[in-house]
Amino acid sequence: MDKLTNIQLWERLQEHFGAKVKNASESYGLLTIETSKADIIDVLAFIKDDTILQFIYLTDITAVHYPNQEEAFAVVYHVHSLVHNVRIRIKVFIDGQHPAIPSATVLWNGANWMERETYDFFGIQFEGHPDLRRILNVDEMTVFPMRKEYPLEDPNRVDKKDFYFGR
Repeated sequence: MDKLTNIQLWERLQEHFGAKVKNASESYGLLTIETSKADIIDVLAFIKDDTILQFIYLTDITAVHYPNQEEAFAVVYHVHSLVHNVRIRIKVFIDGQHPAIPSATVLWNGANWMERETYDFFGIQFEGHPDLRRILNVDEMTVFPMRKEYPLEDPNRVDKKDFYFGR
């Protein structure tokens, strides 16, 4: 069996999904595509169950916060085909006001912990998740620390003023 290339992978996805997968890019040899939250489970199920692709290993689920965009969150899936030793990154951009996306636990049991971590740090609701609650932060925490909603430093700090450094 020949090694699966990113071009072959993209063509296979285009042939099956058409316009439902878009914005393909290939940074550092890793194919990155985008899809919608309505199609994410179908795309993940296809790449997992397809006899040619065989992307059976879910490496990671995480998110990125883009506070200045209308769709402020990108949920990012990293999936690996152990047979072909090829990886793919799939991004889904979702609403910033009520961030929610279907759970991938219907496909991979291991998605449970990854989705809990993403919920814990970004506040993204994974619909259909069997036990969506905080995993690393304390239960009483009312904020989601990886969101870019707060200044990086306290503007009232005096220990970083120029006169302390002879300027």
